Amino acid sequence: MHVLTLTTNADAPFMNQQMSELERRGVSFTTLPISGEASDVTSRSPVDYLRTLPKVLTEAGNNYDLIHAHYGLTAPIALSQLRTPVVLSLWGSDVHGPTKPVSSACAPLCDDVIVMSEEMREELGRDCRVIPDGVDLEQFQPDSQERARERVGWDDTGDAYQVLFPYRPGRTVKNFPRAERVASAAERLLDRPIDLRVVHEVDHETVPDYMNAADALLLTSRSEGSPNSVKEAMACNLPVVATDVGDVRERLADVEPSYVGATDAELVEGLVDVLRREERSNGRDAAREVSIERTTDRILEVYERVSGTTVEPPREPATIE
Repeated sequence: MHVLTLTTNADAPFMNQQMSELERRGVSFTTLPISGEASDVTSRSPVDYLRTLPKVLTEAGNNYDLIHAHYGLTAPIALSQLRTPVVLSLWGSDVHGPTKPVSSACAPLCDDVIVMSEEMREELGRDCRVIPDGVDLEQFQPDSQERARERVGWDDTGDAYQVLFPYRPGRTVKNFPRAERVASAAERLLDRPIDLRVVHEVDHETVPDYMNAADALLLTSRSEGSPNSVKEAMACNLPVVATDVGDVRERLADVEPSYVGATDAELVEGLVDVLRREERSNGRDAAREVSIERTTDRILEVYERVSGTTVEPPREPATIE
C-alpha cells in the first residue's frame, strides 16, 4: 500500500513513529509538508497553503492508494483532488481552536476521520474513529532515576523535587504560567524545594531519560487531544498531575499515584500528594492499551477499509543454512 501524507509538521515524533511502525507492516509513505514555517507566535498564511496545492495535485496523480491528511487545515488541499480516497487525522487544536470550522466543514467529505479522544469526537459532532497516538513501549520504559539524572545532568540538584514540564513555554495552549503558579504554591506546602524543569526541543530518543529522572510530570494545558507526554510518562511509571483535557482522565483512571484536577487548588493538592508519596506509578500497565502496536493495528484497518487494498507484510529474508 502506498500513502501520500500531508502535514503541517513533518517532524512530529508521534506521527513519524506511527508511520515507521506502519512501514514495518508493509505501507510505504511519501510526505509533503505544507510550505512556509510556523512558530509559537506566527502561523502559516493562506498563501503558504495555496503554494502547496499544485504540488499535491501533481503528486496525487502517482497512483497512491490513499491520502492521509494530518491536521484539519490540510484537509481542503487533500480534497482538492477527486480520485484518491482521503483519511483525515485531527490533532486537537484543529477541533478545539479557531481552525475548527475548517475541520468541521471538511470532515464529512473525507472517506474516514480519526480523532484522538472521545472528547474530540463529541466536539466535532460526527461519527469518526477514536485512535490515540501510540506510545513505543520499547523506547519508553522504566529505568533507574539515579542513572537517568546523570544522563540528563540533574545529578547535582540536592533534595529538590524534579517536576517535568515537557513543552515550549511560549505555546499558549500549554499554559506554562499556570504550571509555574501550581509548582510555586505546592513548594510552599512542602519541606523541600521544587525544580520545575522545562524540557523541549531535545532529541526524542532522550525523552525517556527525562521521564525517568523526574519525580512527576505536570500538564496544565487548556486543551489537548491525547497528549503524548502523558502516555510516555505512564510507560516510564512517572506520576502525572494534569488538567482534565482530552483523554487524560481516561488514561489515568487506574494509575496510582497520579492526579487529574480542574482548579489550581486541585492541581496543587495533587502535586503535593504525588511528591510526598515519593513513589513511581503503575502507569506502564495502563499504557499497554495505547501501545504503538495496538494503535497501528487500528490505523491499518482504516487504511484497508478506505482503500480497498489489503496490506501484505514484508517477507522475512530467506536464511541459508
